[in-house]
Amino acid sequence: MQWTNLNEQTVYKNRWFDVNLADVELPDGRHLDHFVIRLRPVAVATAVNEADEVLLLWRHRFITDSWGWELPAGVVEEGEDVAAAAAREMEEETGWRPGPLHHLMTVEPANGLTDARHHLYWAEEATYTGPPEDDFESSRREWVPLKLVPDLIARGEVPAANMAAGLLLLHHLRLG
Repeated sequence: MQWTNLNEQTVYKNRWFDVNLADVELPDGRHLDHFVIRLRPVAVATAVNEADEVLLLWRHRFITDSWGWELPAGVVEEGEDVAAAAAREMEEETGWRPGPLHHLMTVEPANGLTDARHHLYWAEEATYTGPPEDDFESSRREWVPLKLVPDLIARGEVPAANMAAGLLLLHHLRLG
């Protein structure tokens, strides 16, 4: 069954997102109002070194009041290439510049509410450039053995679904 978005009106807008109210027609002809959050794409990147360790951030998310491991991520600026944004975010948040990036996956973390697409990349090498510019985004940055990823996720230490999915795929690709 396909729902049809007949019209949207913006009810709030800022530089990060738009909140719209959509007039949605259901297959049986009924209509319902549905809120939609429109977001710019999100770029995510990490690196895996020769020891099969993955570069992660340990950070607190005030919205959910939770701590967990994450990958460096941020919004893609207007006109910016997604992979370039992923590399920029990784260096800004970790102090490590990735080598050539490989696309890992693209996910829609909450497609019943938002059109956000998160584009995840990884590199097989990274160069340390100095302390991270955005050091306020995480308490620490660590190279974590990739073999520990499934246990970290099972214990809830990677709470973000997009990060968990990307790390599990990276674990599978590198370690089988």
